[in-house]
Amino acid sequence: MPVAPTLAFQDTLSRFRNALRLLEKQEEHGPVDDEENFPSRLLQKIAEIGALSATLPVENGGLGLHDSPVGMEALSELLRLAGRLNLALGRCLEGHINVVRLVSLYGSAQQRAVLAEYLQHNILAGIWVTDGTPPVALVRSGNEIRLTGQKGFASAVRAVGVALITARTEHGDTVMVLVPVGEKARMGPGPGHLTGMSGSGTGSYDFTGVVVPSTNIIGKPGDYLRQPEFSAGAWRGSAVALGGMDHLVHLLLDELRGRGRASNPHQQVRIGEALILRETASMWVRRAAMAACNSHAEAGETVAIVNLARIAVEQAALALIPLVQRGLGVMAFVRGRPVERVMRDLATYLRQPAPDETLTEAAGWFTEHEWPKDMT
Repeated sequence: MPVAPTLAFQDTLSRFRNALRLLEKQEEHGPVDDEENFPSRLLQKIAEIGALSATLPVENGGLGLHDSPVGMEALSELLRLAGRLNLALGRCLEGHINVVRLVSLYGSAQQRAVLAEYLQHNILAGIWVTDGTPPVALVRSGNEIRLTGQKGFASAVRAVGVALITARTEHGDTVMVLVPVGEKARMGPGPGHLTGMSGSGTGSYDFTGVVVPSTNIIGKPGDYLRQPEFSAGAWRGSAVALGGMDHLVHLLLDELRGRGRASNPHQQVRIGEALILRETASMWVRRAAMAACNSHAEAGETVAIVNLARIAVEQAALALIPLVQRGLGVMAFVRGRPVERVMRDLATYLRQPAPDETLTEAAGWFTEHEWPKDMT
Protein backbone atom coordinates (compact mmCIF):
# COMPACT_ATOMS: atom_id res chain seq x y z
CA MET A 1 0.00 0.00 0.00
CA PRO A 2 1.40 3.48 -0.85
CA VAL A 3 2.47 5.40 2.24
CA ALA A 4 2.23 9.12 2.98
CA PRO A 5 5.64 10.79 2.62
CA THR A 6 7.17 12.21 5.80
CA LEU A 7 8.56 15.72 6.07
CA ALA A 8 12.10 14.28 6.07
CA PHE A 9 11.31 12.38 2.89
CA GLN A 10 9.89 15.48 1.25
CA ASP A 11 12.97 17.53 2.22
CA THR A 12 15.33 14.89 0.84
CA LEU A 13 13.24 14.58 -2.30
CA SER A 14 13.27 18.35 -2.78
CA ARG A 15 17.07 18.45 -2.58
CA PHE A 16 17.30 15.54 -5.01
CA ARG A 17 15.02 17.31 -7.50
CA ASN A 18 17.06 20.51 -7.21
CA ALA A 19 20.21 18.53 -7.98
CA LEU A 20 18.53 17.06 -11.07
CA ARG A 21 17.52 20.52 -12.31
CA LEU A 22 21.05 21.84 -11.76
CA LEU A 23 22.48 18.91 -13.72
CA GLU A 24 20.07 19.64 -16.57
CA LYS A 25 21.23 23.28 -16.73
CA GLN A 26 24.89 22.26 -16.66
CA GLU A 27 24.39 19.81 -19.53
CA GLU A 28 22.25 22.03 -21.72
CA HIS A 29 25.29 23.59 -23.40
CA GLY A 30 27.80 20.91 -22.46
CA PRO A 31 29.72 18.60 -24.80
CA VAL A 32 27.76 16.12 -26.89
CA ASP A 33 28.66 12.48 -26.21
CA ASP A 34 29.90 10.36 -29.09
CA GLU A 35 26.86 8.33 -30.06
CA GLU A 36 28.95 5.20 -30.59
CA ASN A 37 30.18 5.23 -26.99
CA PHE A 38 28.33 4.60 -23.76
CA PRO A 39 27.60 7.96 -22.02
CA SER A 40 29.97 7.28 -19.11
CA ARG A 41 30.38 10.96 -18.26
CA LEU A 42 26.65 11.46 -17.86
CA LEU A 43 26.31 8.25 -15.86
CA GLN A 44 29.01 9.49 -13.48
CA LYS A 45 27.18 12.78 -12.99
CA ILE A 46 23.88 10.97 -12.38
CA ALA A 47 25.64 8.78 -9.82
CA GLU A 48 27.26 11.78 -8.11
CA ILE A 49 23.88 13.27 -7.26
CA GLY A 50 22.80 9.95 -5.75
CA ALA A 51 20.42 8.83 -8.49
CA LEU A 52 21.56 5.20 -8.53
CA SER A 53 21.04 4.61 -4.81
CA ALA A 54 18.03 6.95 -4.48
CA THR A 55 15.92 4.30 -6.21
CA LEU A 56 16.41 1.86 -3.30
CA PRO A 57 13.76 1.27 -0.60
CA VAL A 58 13.97 3.55 2.43
CA GLU A 59 15.19 0.72 4.70
CA ASN A 60 18.15 0.24 2.34
CA GLY A 61 19.15 3.88 2.29
CA GLY A 62 17.09 5.04 -0.70
CA LEU A 63 14.06 7.29 -1.07
CA GLY A 64 11.49 4.55 -1.61
CA LEU A 65 10.29 6.25 -4.78
CA HIS A 66 7.90 3.42 -5.66
CA ASP A 67 6.05 3.75 -2.34
CA SER A 68 3.97 6.91 -2.85
CA PRO A 69 2.49 9.07 -5.62
CA VAL A 70 4.94 11.91 -4.88
CA GLY A 71 7.82 9.46 -5.03
CA MET A 72 6.60 8.09 -8.35
CA GLU A 73 6.42 11.62 -9.74
CA ALA A 74 10.05 12.14 -8.73
CA LEU A 75 11.03 8.82 -10.30
CA SER A 76 9.25 9.89 -13.48
CA GLU A 77 11.18 13.17 -13.44
CA LEU A 78 14.47 11.29 -13.08
CA LEU A 79 13.74 8.97 -15.99
CA ARG A 80 12.41 11.81 -18.14
CA LEU A 81 15.51 13.91 -17.48
CA ALA A 82 17.79 10.97 -18.26
CA GLY A 83 15.97 10.43 -21.57
CA ARG A 84 16.29 14.11 -22.40
CA LEU A 85 20.00 14.13 -21.65
CA ASN A 86 20.69 10.94 -23.60
CA LEU A 87 18.29 8.14 -24.53
CA ALA A 88 21.02 5.50 -24.13
CA LEU A 89 21.58 6.76 -20.59
CA GLY A 90 17.83 6.66 -19.99
CA ARG A 91 17.59 3.09 -21.26
CA CYS A 92 20.31 1.91 -18.90
CA LEU A 93 18.96 3.85 -15.92
CA GLU A 94 15.51 2.34 -16.54
CA GLY A 95 17.05 -1.13 -16.50
CA HIS A 96 18.89 -0.28 -13.27
CA ILE A 97 15.62 0.80 -11.65
CA ASN A 98 13.94 -2.37 -12.91
CA VAL A 99 16.54 -4.44 -11.06
CA VAL A 100 15.95 -2.48 -7.85
CA ARG A 101 12.20 -2.92 -8.18
CA LEU A 102 12.32 -6.67 -8.80
CA VAL A 103 14.74 -7.34 -5.95
CA SER A 104 12.62 -5.13 -3.67
CA LEU A 105 9.47 -7.04 -4.56
CA TYR A 106 10.74 -10.62 -4.63
CA GLY A 107 14.08 -10.66 -2.83
CA SER A 108 14.81 -11.37 0.82
CA ALA A 109 16.02 -8.74 3.27
CA GLN A 110 19.56 -10.06 2.85
CA GLN A 111 19.34 -9.91 -0.94
CA ARG A 112 18.05 -6.34 -0.81
CA ALA A 113 20.95 -5.42 1.45
CA VAL A 114 23.44 -7.00 -0.96
CA LEU A 115 22.06 -5.01 -3.88
CA ALA A 116 22.08 -1.84 -1.79
CA GLU A 117 25.78 -2.37 -1.07
CA TYR A 118 26.50 -2.39 -4.79
CA LEU A 119 24.42 0.69 -5.50
CA GLN A 120 25.84 2.71 -2.62
CA HIS A 121 29.20 2.31 -4.35
CA ASN A 122 27.64 3.83 -7.50
CA ILE A 123 27.59 0.54 -9.39
CA LEU A 124 25.17 0.35 -12.30
CA ALA A 125 22.80 -2.62 -12.31
CA GLY A 126 21.54 -4.19 -15.52
CA ILE A 127 18.67 -6.50 -16.36
CA TRP A 128 19.62 -9.01 -19.04
CA VAL A 129 16.87 -11.42 -20.06
CA THR A 130 17.34 -12.03 -23.80
CA ASP A 131 19.27 -15.25 -24.28
CA GLY A 132 22.07 -15.85 -26.73
CA THR A 133 23.25 -19.21 -28.04
CA PRO A 134 23.17 -21.33 -25.97
CA PRO A 135 20.60 -19.87 -23.52
CA VAL A 136 21.53 -19.38 -19.88
CA ALA A 137 20.81 -22.34 -17.61
CA LEU A 138 21.78 -23.22 -14.06
CA VAL A 139 22.61 -26.36 -12.16
CA ARG A 140 22.49 -26.54 -8.38
CA SER A 141 25.43 -28.07 -6.55
CA GLY A 142 25.00 -27.97 -2.78
CA ASN A 143 24.83 -24.34 -1.68
CA GLU A 144 26.05 -23.09 -5.04
CA ILE A 145 24.72 -22.79 -8.56
CA ARG A 146 26.76 -23.10 -11.74
CA LEU A 147 25.70 -21.14 -14.81
CA THR A 148 26.11 -21.92 -18.49
CA GLY A 149 25.11 -20.08 -21.64
CA GLN A 150 24.99 -16.49 -22.86
CA LYS A 151 22.87 -13.39 -22.73
CA GLY A 152 22.83 -11.97 -26.23
CA PHE A 153 21.32 -8.50 -25.70
CA ALA A 154 23.09 -7.10 -22.65
CA SER A 155 22.67 -3.32 -22.44
CA ALA A 156 25.68 -1.37 -21.14
CA VAL A 157 27.64 -4.60 -20.98
CA ARG A 158 30.91 -2.76 -20.24
CA ALA A 159 29.39 -0.41 -17.65
CA VAL A 160 27.19 -2.75 -15.58
CA GLY A 161 28.70 -4.15 -12.39
CA VAL A 162 25.87 -6.44 -11.28
CA ALA A 163 23.19 -8.01 -13.46
CA LEU A 164 19.81 -9.54 -12.77
CA ILE A 165 19.45 -12.32 -15.32
CA THR A 166 16.89 -15.00 -16.09
CA ALA A 167 18.01 -18.63 -16.23
CA ARG A 168 16.39 -22.01 -16.79
CA THR A 169 16.60 -24.60 -14.05
CA GLU A 170 17.07 -28.35 -14.42
CA HIS A 171 13.27 -28.67 -14.10
CA GLY A 172 12.52 -26.19 -16.90
CA ASP A 173 11.51 -23.30 -14.63
CA THR A 174 12.68 -19.73 -15.16
CA VAL A 175 14.29 -17.97 -12.20
CA MET A 176 16.03 -14.64 -11.62
CA VAL A 177 19.66 -14.63 -10.50
CA LEU A 178 21.69 -11.65 -9.25
CA VAL A 179 25.23 -12.03 -10.61
CA PRO A 180 28.34 -9.82 -10.38
CA VAL A 181 29.60 -9.10 -13.90
CA GLY A 182 32.41 -7.16 -15.50
CA GLU A 183 34.90 -9.75 -16.73
CA LYS A 184 36.02 -8.42 -20.11
CA ALA A 185 36.89 -11.91 -21.37
CA ARG A 186 33.22 -12.87 -21.10
CA MET A 187 32.00 -9.90 -23.15
CA GLY A 188 31.24 -10.24 -26.83
CA PRO A 189 29.50 -8.41 -29.66
CA GLY A 190 25.79 -7.72 -29.60
CA PRO A 191 23.15 -8.51 -32.24
CA GLY A 192 24.63 -6.11 -34.79
CA HIS A 193 24.95 -2.37 -35.39
CA LEU A 194 21.61 -0.71 -34.67
CA THR A 195 20.61 2.43 -36.57
CA GLY A 196 19.92 4.11 -33.23
CA MET A 197 20.71 3.64 -29.52
CA SER A 198 24.25 2.48 -30.34
CA GLY A 199 25.45 4.37 -27.27
CA SER A 200 23.62 1.92 -25.00
CA GLY A 201 26.63 -0.36 -25.34
CA THR A 202 24.67 -3.52 -26.07
CA GLY A 203 26.78 -6.67 -26.25
CA SER A 204 26.72 -10.29 -25.17
CA TYR A 205 27.95 -11.88 -21.95
CA ASP A 206 29.00 -15.50 -21.48
CA PHE A 207 28.05 -16.91 -18.06
CA THR A 208 29.49 -20.36 -18.69
CA GLY A 209 31.36 -21.51 -15.62
CA VAL A 210 30.19 -18.69 -13.35
CA VAL A 211 29.48 -20.01 -9.84
CA VAL A 212 27.46 -18.02 -7.31
CA PRO A 213 25.74 -18.88 -4.01
CA SER A 214 22.26 -20.34 -4.33
CA THR A 215 21.10 -17.39 -2.20
CA ASN A 216 21.58 -15.25 -5.33
CA ILE A 217 18.36 -16.69 -6.79
CA ILE A 218 15.76 -13.94 -6.42
CA GLY A 219 12.23 -14.97 -5.55
CA LYS A 220 10.45 -18.06 -6.85
CA PRO A 221 10.20 -19.60 -10.32
CA GLY A 222 7.94 -17.49 -12.50
CA ASP A 223 8.26 -14.28 -10.48
CA TYR A 224 9.86 -12.40 -13.37
CA LEU A 225 6.67 -12.78 -15.43
CA ARG A 226 4.32 -12.15 -12.50
CA GLN A 227 1.63 -9.54 -13.10
CA PRO A 228 1.01 -6.71 -12.70
CA GLU A 229 4.72 -5.83 -12.30
CA PHE A 230 5.88 -7.53 -15.50
CA SER A 231 3.73 -5.22 -17.64
CA ALA A 232 3.24 -2.28 -15.26
CA GLY A 233 6.97 -1.55 -15.20
CA ALA A 234 6.69 -0.45 -18.84
CA TRP A 235 5.63 3.00 -17.64
CA ARG A 236 9.28 3.72 -16.81
CA GLY A 237 10.30 3.15 -20.43
CA SER A 238 7.56 5.54 -21.51
CA ALA A 239 8.98 8.18 -19.16
CA VAL A 240 12.39 7.82 -20.81
CA ALA A 241 10.81 8.14 -24.27
CA LEU A 242 9.04 11.28 -23.08
CA GLY A 243 12.46 12.72 -22.25
CA GLY A 244 13.51 12.04 -25.84
CA MET A 245 10.43 13.94 -27.00
CA ASP A 246 11.41 16.84 -24.72
CA HIS A 247 14.79 16.93 -26.42
CA LEU A 248 13.28 16.90 -29.91
CA VAL A 249 10.85 19.72 -29.12
CA HIS A 250 13.71 21.76 -27.64
CA LEU A 251 15.87 21.18 -30.75
CA LEU A 252 13.00 22.11 -33.08
CA LEU A 253 12.36 25.38 -31.27
CA ASP A 254 16.06 26.20 -30.92
CA GLU A 255 16.74 25.63 -34.63
CA LEU A 256 13.73 27.62 -35.81
CA ARG A 257 14.59 30.51 -33.50
CA GLY A 258 18.15 30.47 -34.76
CA ARG A 259 16.93 30.69 -38.36
CA GLY A 260 14.45 33.45 -37.51
CA ARG A 261 11.62 31.15 -38.61
CA ALA A 262 9.83 30.50 -35.33
CA SER A 263 7.23 33.22 -36.00
CA ASN A 264 6.34 31.87 -39.42
CA PRO A 265 2.65 30.81 -39.20
CA HIS A 266 3.29 27.44 -40.84
CA GLN A 267 6.11 26.70 -38.45
CA GLN A 268 3.97 27.84 -35.53
CA VAL A 269 1.40 25.23 -36.53
CA ARG A 270 4.16 22.59 -36.30
CA ILE A 271 5.35 23.99 -32.98
CA GLY A 272 1.82 23.89 -31.60
CA GLU A 273 1.28 20.33 -32.80
CA ALA A 274 4.62 19.28 -31.32
CA LEU A 275 3.70 20.75 -27.94
CA ILE A 276 0.33 18.97 -28.03
CA LEU A 277 2.00 15.64 -28.78
CA ARG A 278 4.57 16.10 -26.02
CA GLU A 279 2.02 17.12 -23.41
CA THR A 280 -0.32 14.29 -24.41
CA ALA A 281 2.53 11.86 -23.79
CA SER A 282 3.32 13.59 -20.50
CA MET A 283 -0.23 13.18 -19.21
CA TRP A 284 -0.25 9.51 -20.16
CA VAL A 285 3.07 8.89 -18.41
CA ARG A 286 1.73 10.44 -15.22
CA ARG A 287 -1.48 8.42 -15.50
CA ALA A 288 0.54 5.23 -15.90
CA ALA A 289 2.84 6.04 -12.97
CA MET A 290 -0.13 6.64 -10.70
CA ALA A 291 -1.77 3.42 -11.87
CA ALA A 292 1.42 1.47 -11.16
CA CYS A 293 1.45 2.58 -7.52
CA ASN A 294 -2.29 2.12 -6.90
CA SER A 295 -2.39 -0.90 -4.62
CA HIS A 296 -6.21 -0.88 -4.57
CA ALA A 297 -6.60 -1.53 -8.31
CA GLU A 298 -7.00 -4.94 -9.87
CA ALA A 299 -3.89 -6.23 -11.63
CA GLY A 300 -5.72 -6.26 -14.96
CA GLU A 301 -6.67 -2.61 -14.62
CA THR A 302 -3.11 -1.56 -13.80
CA VAL A 303 -1.68 -3.49 -16.73
CA ALA A 304 -4.30 -2.13 -19.13
CA ILE A 305 -3.70 1.51 -18.20
CA VAL A 306 0.09 1.19 -18.43
CA ASN A 307 -0.23 -0.57 -21.78
CA LEU A 308 -2.50 2.14 -23.15
CA ALA A 309 0.01 4.72 -21.96
CA ARG A 310 2.84 2.85 -23.65
CA ILE A 311 1.00 2.90 -26.98
CA ALA A 312 -0.10 6.53 -26.56
CA VAL A 313 3.49 7.66 -25.95
CA GLU A 314 4.74 5.59 -28.88
CA GLN A 315 2.11 7.09 -31.21
CA ALA A 316 2.86 10.64 -30.02
CA ALA A 317 6.60 10.20 -30.45
CA LEU A 318 6.28 8.63 -33.89
CA ALA A 319 4.05 11.54 -34.95
CA LEU A 320 6.57 14.05 -33.57
CA ILE A 321 9.50 12.75 -35.62
CA PRO A 322 8.11 13.59 -39.13
CA LEU A 323 6.79 16.88 -37.75
CA VAL A 324 10.34 17.87 -36.79
CA GLN A 325 11.64 16.66 -40.14
CA ARG A 326 9.13 18.82 -42.03
CA GLY A 327 9.90 21.80 -39.83
CA LEU A 328 13.67 21.63 -40.24
CA GLY A 329 13.89 20.23 -43.75
CA VAL A 330 16.99 18.50 -45.05
CA MET A 331 19.10 19.69 -42.09
CA ALA A 332 17.17 17.20 -39.93
CA PHE A 333 18.75 14.41 -41.98
CA VAL A 334 22.39 15.44 -41.69
CA ARG A 335 24.09 12.48 -40.04
CA GLY A 336 25.54 13.27 -36.64
CA ARG A 337 23.60 16.46 -35.92
CA PRO A 338 21.86 16.31 -32.52
CA VAL A 339 18.36 16.39 -33.98
CA GLU A 340 19.10 13.58 -36.46
CA ARG A 341 20.69 11.47 -33.74
CA VAL A 342 17.82 11.94 -31.28
CA MET A 343 15.27 10.99 -33.93
CA ARG A 344 17.15 7.77 -34.74
CA ASP A 345 17.61 6.92 -31.08
CA LEU A 346 13.97 7.60 -30.27
CA ALA A 347 12.65 5.58 -33.22
CA THR A 348 14.81 2.63 -32.16
CA TYR A 349 13.95 2.97 -28.48
CA LEU A 350 10.23 2.90 -29.23
CA ARG A 351 10.44 -0.50 -30.89
CA GLN A 352 9.20 -2.49 -27.91
CA PRO A 353 7.72 -5.97 -28.40
CA ALA A 354 4.12 -6.84 -29.37
CA PRO A 355 2.53 -3.38 -29.71
CA ASP A 356 -0.61 -4.75 -31.38
CA GLU A 357 -1.16 -7.33 -28.68
CA THR A 358 -0.48 -4.71 -26.02
CA LEU A 359 -3.18 -2.42 -27.40
CA THR A 360 -5.84 -5.06 -28.00
CA GLU A 361 -5.39 -6.63 -24.56
CA ALA A 362 -5.76 -3.23 -22.90
CA ALA A 363 -8.83 -2.46 -24.98
CA GLY A 364 -10.23 -5.86 -24.09
CA TRP A 365 -9.97 -5.09 -20.39
CA PHE A 366 -11.88 -1.82 -20.70
CA THR A 367 -14.46 -3.45 -22.95
CA GLU A 368 -15.51 -5.40 -19.86
CA HIS A 369 -14.64 -2.86 -17.12
CA GLU A 370 -15.34 0.80 -16.44
CA TRP A 371 -12.56 3.36 -16.61
CA PRO A 372 -11.43 4.17 -13.03
CA LYS A 373 -12.74 7.46 -11.69
CA ASP A 374 -9.91 8.30 -9.31
CA MET A 375 -6.31 7.56 -10.23
CA THR A 376 -4.62 9.23 -7.26
